Formats: sequence, C-alpha cells, structure tokens
Amino acid sequence: MDVSQYLEIFIDETNGHLQTLSDNIMQLEKEPENKDVINEIFRAAHSLKGMAGTMGFKRMQRLTHDMENVFQEIRSDKMKVTSSLIDVLFDCLDAIDGYLENVKETSDEGTNDNEAIVKELNDILAGGAEESEAAPAAEPEAPAQETKAVTNYMDFELNNKEKDDIKEAQDAGHKVYAITVKIQKECLLKAARAFLVFKAVEDFGQIIVYRPSSQDIEDEKFEDEFSFFLDSEETDFEKIKAAANAVSEIETVTGEEIPIAAFEGGAEEEKTEEPEKAEAPAETHPAPAKTAQAPASTEKKAAGKGKSTPKPVTNRTIRVDIEKLDALMNQVSELIIAKNSLVSLSMTGENKEDQVQTFQEQIEYLERITTNLHESVMKVRMVPIESVVNKFPRMIRDLSKRLNKKMELEMTGEDTELDRTVVDQLGDPLQHLLRNSADHGLESAELRKERGKSEVGTIFLKAFQEGNNVIIEVGDDGNGIDTESVKEKAIERGLVTPEAAEQLSQKEIIDFLFMPSFSMAKQISDISGRGVGLDVVKSNIEALGGDVEVRSKLGEGSKFIVRLPLTLAIIQALMVEIRDEKYAIALASIQTIEYISTSDIKYVESKEVIHIRGAVIPLIRMDRELDFEPVEDDENLTVVIVQKGDKTAGLVIDNLIGQQEIVIKSLGEYISTTKLISGATILGDGEVALILDVNTLM
Repeated sequence: MDVSQYLEIFIDETNGHLQTLSDNIMQLEKEPENKDVINEIFRAAHSLKGMAGTMGFKRMQRLTHDMENVFQEIRSDKMKVTSSLIDVLFDCLDAIDGYLENVKETSDEGTNDNEAIVKELNDILAGGAEESEAAPAAEPEAPAQETKAVTNYMDFELNNKEKDDIKEAQDAGHKVYAITVKIQKECLLKAARAFLVFKAVEDFGQIIVYRPSSQDIEDEKFEDEFSFFLDSEETDFEKIKAAANAVSEIETVTGEEIPIAAFEGGAEEEKTEEPEKAEAPAETHPAPAKTAQAPASTEKKAAGKGKSTPKPVTNRTIRVDIEKLDALMNQVSELIIAKNSLVSLSMTGENKEDQVQTFQEQIEYLERITTNLHESVMKVRMVPIESVVNKFPRMIRDLSKRLNKKMELEMTGEDTELDRTVVDQLGDPLQHLLRNSADHGLESAELRKERGKSEVGTIFLKAFQEGNNVIIEVGDDGNGIDTESVKEKAIERGLVTPEAAEQLSQKEIIDFLFMPSFSMAKQISDISGRGVGLDVVKSNIEALGGDVEVRSKLGEGSKFIVRLPLTLAIIQALMVEIRDEKYAIALASIQTIEYISTSDIKYVESKEVIHIRGAVIPLIRMDRELDFEPVEDDENLTVVIVQKGDKTAGLVIDNLIGQQEIVIKSLGEYISTTKLISGATILGDGEVALILDVNTLM
C-alpha cells in the first residue's frame, strides 16, 4: 500500500483546513477572547499536523505542531492573543501554503525549514507560557472511551488458511494477538491511518488476519474500526499497543492474546466436512456499511466555512474527477445532436398522419430526456464561487497593512454558482480588480477625512444570478476614475487626437484603461486608479465568454461589472442565416427582433442607426463583418437587437431559422484571427454552424 495514492485527497483537505484557519484567525483578530474560534483553530492545526505526519511531510508537521502548541497555551488561558501573534500565524499559513504548492508540483514539501517562523512561534510560546509542556496538544480533545478487547473475534468467520496460520504460529510458540483499532471520527485519511498502524505493529510480527479484508481497508470500506490478528514473538502486548497508539488520530487500541484452544480442530472439521470452503475469501465476514467517504467530504464542507460552532450535515457530497464530468458532458452533447437529427428528419419526412404523430411524440420525449439530463449534469458541474472569493478577506487585510490604509471588504453572494470550468479561471481577474481598488481606488485616510468620508474605505464584491448570466460587481467608495487624466494620457500616447478626444464619451475614455499600452506604463498608477493589468483582466473574462463594464463617479468611487455565462458547454441560441451560411447567436444576448424598412435607416456621424421606441441603436451589417461580397439591400431588413450591459446594437441578417439548444464545440487554432467567432456547433443535418460572439461588436 502506497501513501502517495492519498496525495490528491491530502491536497484537497489541506486547502480546506488552510481556509478554515485563515477565516478563523481573521475572526480571532476581531474577537481575541472567543473560545469557540480558538478551539476551531486548534482542531484545524491538529488535523493538519496529523495529515502531514501521515504523508511524511516532516517540515509541515513541525510547523503545525508548533502552531498547535501555541493554541494549547491560549486555550489554557496561559497566553493572550496579540496583534503580533496574528501576524506570525498568517506567516505560518503562507509557509504551509508554500509547502502545499511544492507538494502539488513535485509530490514533496521541499527543503525550506522556515526556521525564522518556527523561532518566532517558540519565542512567543516561551514568553507567554508559564513553563508548561506543549505535549497535551497532541492528545485527543475528548477522553478516549474504553472499549472491550476485541469481543467479537470468536465470531469472525475464518477460512481454512487463516485457521492454519493461527495454529502454525501457536505451534511455533508464538503469541497470536487479536487487536481492534478505533480511529477518531474526524479523521480524513482513515485508510492511511490504518496503513501506518499496520506498519507500526509489523515491527513486532506478521499480520495473518484482516477484518474487514486488507483490500477493503485500503479502499476505506470501513467505518471507524478495523481488526487484525498479529503473529508475534513479543510477550509484552503493551509495547505493541503503544506502537499502534503512537499513530496520530487513533482513538483507542484494544486487544488480547488468543487462547491456544480458541480455534483448535475447526480447520480439520471444515477440511473433512466442507472441502469446497478451502478457498473461501477472507471477506466472508460482513463488511461494514460503505459510507466511509461521505463523512470526510461533508466534514471538509463544514470546516471550510470557518464556523466556530458545528452544524448538522444535511447533504452529502462526493468528489468527482472533472475529466469524468467532461466525458459525461460530451455524451450529453452527442445525445442533443441525435435529437437535432430527429428534428431535422421530422421536418423533411412525408409519412402517414399517424406515423408522423408517433414520430413527433418520440421527438418530444427525447427532447424532455435530453433537457432533464442536461440540467442534472449542469447541477453537478455547478460550484459556488465561494472557493474563489473566500481568500480575499485575508488579501485585503494584508493590503491594508502594506499600504497603510484602513479598509474593509464586504462580500455578498458567495453561494452563487457557476460552471466549474469558469470558477477555476475566475480567481486571478477578481483578485486584480480588488487590488486595484485597494491600491489605486481608495484615497488616504487624510483625504477621505477632508471629503467627509469614513477613514475606513469600503471595497465590495457582490455576486448574483441574472437570467443565464452571473454578475460579479467589484468596486469601492474611493476616488473614482479621473477621466480627464485618462484622456490626457491617451492623447500623450497618440491613441487619439485632441480634437477626437473632445468628442469621446466617458465610457470610451474609460475603455483606454483596458488597452495594453496603458497597463504597461508604470506612471499610470498615478492616475486615480485603474490601469495596471486591466487588459489582462478583460482578455481573461472575455476568454470565458463574458465581458467587463465600468461605472465610475469622480470622488465617489468605481464599480467593475463582470458578466459571465452560467456554463460554457450547452446554450440556447437563435439560428440565423447570413447569405447562405448558418450562424448561432446566444439567446441571452438578444433583446428583440425587429423588421425595418430601409427608409427608416438614419445616419449619425456617417454611421447607420435606427430609432426604436425612443432609443437610437447603431446598425451592424453582419455580411460586411464576415467579409461577404456586398449586395443591394432589400426593401425590408431583419434586425436582431443585441445587448451588452447598457450598450445595444442591431445586427442585420438575411433570415431567421429559429431557436435551438446547441452544443458548443471549440475550434482550437482553426480560426484565431477573429474574436467574432467563439466556437461552432453541429446541426441536425450534420452541417457545421459558427457561433457569433456579439460582445466583440459593441
């Protein structure tokens, strides 16, 4: 059995514990006397220490052990929580996170001993404690409940080989001990703990019976207890017991020597009466209920929230490999393509009336199934954005100290769900926006006071669902964007002439900040806010099928509005024709469809516009955008009105085909010269239609 097979679980659970520690240490800074928070931190540090020890990561184990010692002193009221202690604890978390990054990359923790941090912890311990030993920290919190020594071993159904092994050991003058080990309920890596117990006791002899089977123990198919028989020459059972007890997160080890007469004659009787049982597997003993994995993951879910009081677990969660989900999504995709084929056949078929009706019913049935299957799979793929945003409060705390500005972060909607593939790539853009707010958006405490604002600046992050999109707003109550300064910088860089600059709207001026030439200039940070790296933010968000909009008021603050699609896999789309080619437009982008006369087209600054219900909407000729040869207009035009935030545009197309659920297929490197095409889909007749990203047109 190889402990490395638990690496993925270790990484996952360590991430959860680190987040728990971060959340609770933040809480502890505000409430230094809160015993619940202190106990929660102690438990998380204890679990981290045990997991690191199991995996053989000695440096991480040492660091978490020292953290645990400090909190043992705090729990015992021998030490007070101070601001400097909080800083050191956060340094510890950063060090553990560094170990974890090494583990992710190399499966090893690295060689950094973090001596400075360990020394700081021990100095705090020496200064704040009254010469108390830190050893009690390693003890389980609840007193171990004494259990009877393997009361069931006589009930174990042993096969002939096991009985012969017991008899041979006893005939050789060895001891055979029946041992039962109970693991703490909070333990997250039970199979690894069992493996370490086996490793420890095998220094004294050989294991000859496992209950449940060794394979079931390896696969964690047991509750909190497992038993085994040990063939040993050791006469002092307490030594064996002590070795097993030395493994962390073991609650109790009980056992006794099996009397020589216990199984005498049993093997011989079975050999004569039931020879066919000779090869009976060791697993004939009833296996425990197969629920070992659920408690671990639900434990993590509860811990990940960073709450100080335990909550009843109301739902079970499972870990699912994202590649398996992607394979499932591809199967759903094929099913939808099959459905589209049937729809296509139903339109062209000329069957008898009753056959057509049956055929139509089958199509409707298939459509219901695929829709339900799609929704079910999407629910599996959807995860709360909490996993991304829960690291931001700590980041803002650190920025507050580094920039010497008082600031607080207000977050709402952390439970808003998005497609896992979107969430995984969302962290960096949001982090960049928050850093901009802290570094460039918020004014100094003195300037805020002059303006009649609170000295403590507010940065906010709000997430909510709106139709088929998730909106994430990031902003602050700081200085806002000085558009005049941005305009001057744009003129200075030759991006716009002074005459043209005077005609620019506020939004057009702000758009300069998303240009690479702005973000590369070091001086841009002198402008009231927003230049550094915003081009990267914009490109990352657009790569996810989303867009970024900015709203700002000088002296009052700024707000970045990020719109993202709920999923990147399957969407509702409007199928249209441009010349003889078929294209898809995401339904979520479409506001209305209008039929206009060519005489209704007006011109503003040499650009075509139409007036609809009091709004002036620019026209975009899609045949020109797609490089078709120009043709003479018909008297009437079909216009699809699309919207992106506050912006609208009218796309001139040739024909409407209808609404359809489509599967998005990546084009890879085939079409990389234009952002207008975001992917492709396969229609029911096998034809390929390109998907238009209308956001790039506005």
